[in-house]
Amino acid sequence: MPAAAVKTEPRLTGREKAAILLITLGPEKSAQIFKHLKEDEIESLTLEIANISAVMPETKEAVLEEFYQICLAQKYITEGGIAYARQILEKALGESKAFEIVNKLTMSLQVRPFDFIRKSDAGQILNFIQNEHPQTIALILSYLRPGQAGEVLSELSPDKQTEVARRIAQMDRTSPDVIKEVEKVLEKKLSSLLTEEYTAVGGVDSVVEILNAVDRGTEKHILETLEREDAELTDEIKKKMFVFEDIQSLDNRSIQTVLREVDNRDLALALKTSGEDLQNLILSNISKRLAAMVREDIEYMGPVRRSDVEEAQQKIVNIIRRLQDAGEIVIARGGGDDIIV
Repeated sequence: MPAAAVKTEPRLTGREKAAILLITLGPEKSAQIFKHLKEDEIESLTLEIANISAVMPETKEAVLEEFYQICLAQKYITEGGIAYARQILEKALGESKAFEIVNKLTMSLQVRPFDFIRKSDAGQILNFIQNEHPQTIALILSYLRPGQAGEVLSELSPDKQTEVARRIAQMDRTSPDVIKEVEKVLEKKLSSLLTEEYTAVGGVDSVVEILNAVDRGTEKHILETLEREDAELTDEIKKKMFVFEDIQSLDNRSIQTVLREVDNRDLALALKTSGEDLQNLILSNISKRLAAMVREDIEYMGPVRRSDVEEAQQKIVNIIRRLQDAGEIVIARGGGDDIIV
């Protein structure tokens, strides 16, 4: 019995549209897009693509047209804001279609608050916000680029650094009303939000990105002070400060120093799901005989639990962090104090 073609465009879900778009773009372009998606998103889209047996030409055309319109709207928003984008799209597509497209972009957080600050340098931002309440500073830094936020955080007073970092890490969701109030206090006008959806911001991942961008001294002070106040939160932050794949940022001598303290079984397990480039880099820093043994262990290991692999990788990351604290290896950072000369 032949498989049915995919549904017509009006009844398509967002996931189905995404799958059709990837099919239409072809494997090479789709592979490039996959690099920017999360693992669960890739799995979901792959399953959707596998379930599509055929796509009618008119459906492909409709999906491509919608994708083009959204890209065009994003370009207009970047050039002149939401109001400008809506005005241009209304002339081209009509009021109803323009509202639908711009609303989609707003709800998917393509438009971020505090854009006027994101275009400023760190010194200007510091002068603008340093006397604000730590919660206000935390909210603003959460919306900045990590490197930009790291520079500002480094220049705050030591006490305020820790307080702001803690508030970023514990931040979960912020109401648009609160964001609007902060913008009002700062006497800046931003594009109005078209949705009352709560905006996810801050959290541990956010503070990790910022701390990775500050100098080592600032990071050390914040983590040590924060650990006295909340050891559990600090431990969660530390675990994400340097992930296993970041080993690629170490020089060969540092990698060799780390590997001398790693159990061979843990190394094989940690490399089980790693890409070929990372495997080759690590194994090139041990003897050929040992490298051959580790490759053999990986090959004959069979299926393993993801949690076991992650645990082995975390053991190696913990060794790296300890060696860094002892000054035996150097991790390249956003600040200038770790530049080797």
